[in-house]
Amino acid sequence: MRLIEFYSEEKQCSYIASKKSCFRYFIIHNVSVEFYYGLLERGWRRFGNYFFTPMCEGCIDCISIRTLIEEFNFSKNHKRVLKKSENIQICVQKPSVSQAHIDLYNRYHLFMQNKKGWEYNPITPDAYVDMFVEGHQNFGYEFLYYLDSELIGVGLVDVLKDSITAVYFFYDHRFAHYSLGTLNILKQIQIAKEHHLKYFYPGYWIKDHYCMGYKERFTPFEALQNIPDVFDVPIWEMYGINKHSLK
Repeated sequence: MRLIEFYSEEKQCSYIASKKSCFRYFIIHNVSVEFYYGLLERGWRRFGNYFFTPMCEGCIDCISIRTLIEEFNFSKNHKRVLKKSENIQICVQKPSVSQAHIDLYNRYHLFMQNKKGWEYNPITPDAYVDMFVEGHQNFGYEFLYYLDSELIGVGLVDVLKDSITAVYFFYDHRFAHYSLGTLNILKQIQIAKEHHLKYFYPGYWIKDHYCMGYKERFTPFEALQNIPDVFDVPIWEMYGINKHSLK
């Protein structure tokens, strides 16, 4: 296992315009499951062979959370989303790339540029492989969502020991009435339940945020209380019972 460490340049935060963001990165080829799992428990995320965690000066608004799968109950709204999507076909396989992937990814980000002001940079097949296909080893998968043979959503996930972690999701906004973002999470939790996994990691959460706040709908969940380094002990507590108060 080879590891290269670096920090990103400080820039305007993508989620809170008044703040600056900075990320700590590891580039790791052939990461072991044990080391990756340790990073996940300490609030790190993965794209390709890149592992990252926010290190923003004076800000701890991005909180790592994990849903308790066994205790999670599908609400009436969740069941409606699942019922409404019964005509959507789902294929779970190892991460791949096709022209359909590229076209869908670019349409999604062009839409989000207009809707939320995201910076739009069309992705190339090589860049897609670098971000979403490389580094998947034996733990990475993709959920492909099809409607009448048309690819309408792609969800990237990793499955590690007792946990499933969402890597990324993009979809065709023409089919937003299917609540595809919610559907993707529910399907991942559903499969995790079937395989008796313990945790679902949805990524960083910002309380009451217009873009990141939705993750609190998948309760019960624990929140990471500290900002542990690689060999520090991570402290997780139930959110809503022991209120998080990061130092």
